[in-house]
Amino acid sequence: GAPDIAATTRQFLAYVETLLQLGLKVTVLPAAADYPDAHFVEDTAVVMPELAVITHPGAPSRQGEVDTIAPVPAGFRPLARMSERGHMDGGDVLLVDKQFFIGLTARTDEQGIREFAAAVEPHGYQVAAIEVSAGLHLKSIVNYVGRNTLLLTEGYVNHPAFSGFNSIVIPEEEAYAGNTLWINDTLITPQGYPYTLGEISKLGMPIVQLDTSEFKKMDGGLTCLSLRF
Repeated sequence: GAPDIAATTRQFLAYVETLLQLGLKVTVLPAAADYPDAHFVEDTAVVMPELAVITHPGAPSRQGEVDTIAPVPAGFRPLARMSERGHMDGGDVLLVDKQFFIGLTARTDEQGIREFAAAVEPHGYQVAAIEVSAGLHLKSIVNYVGRNTLLLTEGYVNHPAFSGFNSIVIPEEEAYAGNTLWINDTLITPQGYPYTLGEISKLGMPIVQLDTSEFKKMDGGLTCLSLRF
């Protein structure tokens, strides 16, 4: 069904409060009425210690969002900006230490990955492309949860790019819980996925469960709602 605005706002405010409780400084941007997906800010930029890369989102309706976002990371990092030749959503970009895993999806293409690699490799990062056959983004189905561990769906457990990690494999019926967020040695996970909750509990970290049911209706999750750096 369609998302409920009041419920969406409550869930967003609970998310912001959780980030604050975990010790982060949070900047909440004004509403961007022309861009109804703009609350999924992660897709518009990738921020690392050395620079911020402003992406060129794969959905034409979202490409104007980058102009509203770019001034914010520019206050913290030098900017690199992708051209309009390639496409990339930040939701396809998973960073673990100095290794980027980037999903090849309907929103992120090979040209976008090449441009991104050209921006980050001079800073010592490596880039690996991962073909994604299910889910909107790579981080819809694969996320790093600390302790050298990936939380992923069954289709990616034997992927050679992930061979150096421990894996927590979640069943397809709980695939949405793969979008779990690791912040300051605490895990934030969607509410209502008991198997995944039990498995990530074995990592021994504090866990916060949040209701993200309204964002799920929009193909969004916990990682989508913020740029973290």
